[in-house]
Amino acid sequence: MTNNDQFGSLCQAKILIVDDNPANVALLEAILEEEEFENLTSTTDPFEVLPLCTEHRFNLILLDIRMPGLDGLEVMQQLQPILEREFLPIIVLTAQTDDETRQKALSAGAKDFLTKPFEDWEVLLRIRNTLQARLFYTRQVVRGDLLEEEVRKRTQEIRETQFEIVQRLGVAGELRDNETGLHVQRMSHMCHLLAEKYGLGQEDCELILYASTMHDVGKIGIPDSILLKPGKLTDSEFVVMKQHPRIGAQIIGNNRSRLIQLARDMALYHHEKWDGSGYPHGLAGEQIPVVARLAAISDVFDALTSERPYKKAWPVDEALALLQRETGKHFDPRVVDLFIENLEEILAIRERFKEQIETDELR
Repeated sequence: MTNNDQFGSLCQAKILIVDDNPANVALLEAILEEEEFENLTSTTDPFEVLPLCTEHRFNLILLDIRMPGLDGLEVMQQLQPILEREFLPIIVLTAQTDDETRQKALSAGAKDFLTKPFEDWEVLLRIRNTLQARLFYTRQVVRGDLLEEEVRKRTQEIRETQFEIVQRLGVAGELRDNETGLHVQRMSHMCHLLAEKYGLGQEDCELILYASTMHDVGKIGIPDSILLKPGKLTDSEFVVMKQHPRIGAQIIGNNRSRLIQLARDMALYHHEKWDGSGYPHGLAGEQIPVVARLAAISDVFDALTSERPYKKAWPVDEALALLQRETGKHFDPRVVDLFIENLEEILAIRERFKEQIETDELR
């Protein structure tokens, strides 16, 4: 910006002049108007300052210290919320030059002083210097806001990319033994709902919606002969199947990202049981991460009530009966209670992401 451009910007500044002496007000107005300052507001009543500052966004206040009824220090005290919220410089007008007055004025928020009687050159230089400082501050704030917005946008783009990758990996794992992959959609939304009802933080609830899609990604490492076997697995085959939580945790890794941490916990621990009889670590009770406890019940309920190549879908009442029988054994009792209390919303999720096999065949 050239000096002329900067001078033009300064002349557009909104300046409030406050002095109980009309002669001082007139003098300051004349000095500023001579230098083409255009946006001047004046008052001789100190009680009008706060309402004026509330209504207008001034760039500078020229404020007399000694005024009847309400002195300059008391005016600055009234303006403290505004002074704290934004950079509003105040130049104090005073005939007093003692240290005590100057110290009190600076402590109250003044940025500079103009000593009465005024010298034209000093008035203009102090006003320009103060306005230049405010202009620089404002530009830095705007630049900072723009940078913050850009960082926010880039961060959101990265997060959305993470979410997309996580979901795609989750579907990839589920497609090994589910024709449509809608199980991961139903299960993840059930987990999200239960996380909210459980009282987890809003951010974790959002992350759980995406992280839970990875719970069975370890199935990628299980041979088709075992994963797709229509009948009951042999003991040796089940030993292999029980490796998929460890494989899933290995695929997801140990990144510091909260999303990855939650996904890893669900993949590794969603087959643990409340009574300690689960796998792969035999954890019990609250040793099991809460997100894995939410994933366990959501996974089992949706698996039971969904048709698979090797089984028919269970009726909802039979699946609920099993959840209740397994309370305190397989499942966290509190999570079972939350599940049943919010069954209507659970069933709405099943309806929203129901299988479309018959519809697809008609197309």
